[in-house]
Amino acid sequence: MGISRLQSSFARIFYQRCFYLFISLLALMVAGAFVATDQGRILIGATHVMVLVATVAAVGRTPTPFVIALLLGLPAFGFQFLTLQGLEDLAYGSLISTSFYLAFYVVAISYLLRYVFSPEVMTDDKLFGAASAFFMLGVAWAIAYALVQRLDPAAFGVKPGDQLRSFNDLLFMSMGYLTSNGPGDIVLVGAKVRTLAIMEQLFGTLFVAILIARLAGIYPPKAEDR
Repeated sequence: MGISRLQSSFARIFYQRCFYLFISLLALMVAGAFVATDQGRILIGATHVMVLVATVAAVGRTPTPFVIALLLGLPAFGFQFLTLQGLEDLAYGSLISTSFYLAFYVVAISYLLRYVFSPEVMTDDKLFGAASAFFMLGVAWAIAYALVQRLDPAAFGVKPGDQLRSFNDLLFMSMGYLTSNGPGDIVLVGAKVRTLAIMEQLFGTLFVAILIARLAGIYPPKAEDR
């Protein structure tokens, strides 16, 4: 009886559409640490776009979010591809690609949060969606930091002529701020980038608080004994 119940629980998990999104985001985060070649970055970028388009398509109830995702995701990947192939100026192409990726994530997160915090019953799928949205917030802020770095490399303690911080470094810092664990060994220089970090800390704290309140609200109060 207990084994059958456990089996049905696992089966229910794998039927959730946001479960695969959650696993895909984990895979992307792990794969990014081991991919250093231009071809690998192109593959990760393409997978990135497919995951986010699937996100918007899964939680959107109309074709509009899917079309918006395509209009943002395809240029983001296209500029990244052209830049890595040397067909576009490195600084200009990276700046444009990063901007499109950031806008892409903002759209995907907004639709995912609207799905997670909708007034309907909280389901297992929504819980995986909430975890995915939390991961996406960390990635989106890392992209924002990458955009700031393109505009002002000194904001992250990079001296002129030195190599820029990798996206994995920025993602590590971003997840540290999102979970209030700190940025690690990266020093932020300047009021603008520090304000961006403060906003991420606030978003991370509020997200957890609102999710807990949402979960607490699905349980009716116990009747008092008379």
